Amino acid sequence: MDRHEKAGEDQAIITLLLAAQRSGLNRGTSGNASFRSGGGFVITPSAMAYDRMAATDLVAVDSEGLSTGLHRPSSEWLFHQRIYQHRADVDAVIHLHSPAATALSTLRLGIPPFHYMVAVAGGIDIRCSRYATFGTDELADEAIVALTDRRACLLANHGLIACGDSVNQAYQLAVEVESLAEQYLLARSVGEPVLLSEEEMHRVLAKFGDYRSTP
Repeated sequence: MDRHEKAGEDQAIITLLLAAQRSGLNRGTSGNASFRSGGGFVITPSAMAYDRMAATDLVAVDSEGLSTGLHRPSSEWLFHQRIYQHRADVDAVIHLHSPAATALSTLRLGIPPFHYMVAVAGGIDIRCSRYATFGTDELADEAIVALTDRRACLLANHGLIACGDSVNQAYQLAVEVESLAEQYLLARSVGEPVLLSEEEMHRVLAKFGDYRSTP
């Protein structure tokens, strides 16, 4: 899509990242977000406080990785680019260092099917990627693997990625994943959660598909 076809996405990125900061889902200048635009994407700039950010501060990155704008793109622009290249079904990406998801990622744990809502990310679990240094090709590769057939994943010792058809949808998924991570950590602090079977999770996924297709 051309940027003008994504009217409102520029401001949505800033509004939602500010909401994440107010809610404690993100802190400081950590995290980033983008949306598909033309053959490339538009992403938040590097190391800029969200309360100082305007739509004109967002950075356009083309299919070759060349950026235009007033600032440098987020240091994580590579995995955004890689996701758009490999996933035609994704039009927006948000990355947060939310507390519970990040805590789980430092344990190198994904989120297993302890609750049926794990299916909100598109599969029977939410994976944690293998570790790679931030801002590298290696991290982009690991993100793609962890996102296979999923719309969200954890990044080892790092945070979470959530994808959607819009910035708002990606953000709402990030909120769901953080909530699930918090619940899973709480359950593990008491004992080992009873996991739902793969068969049950496939039933849930089918019901989710029916629910989403309802007019």
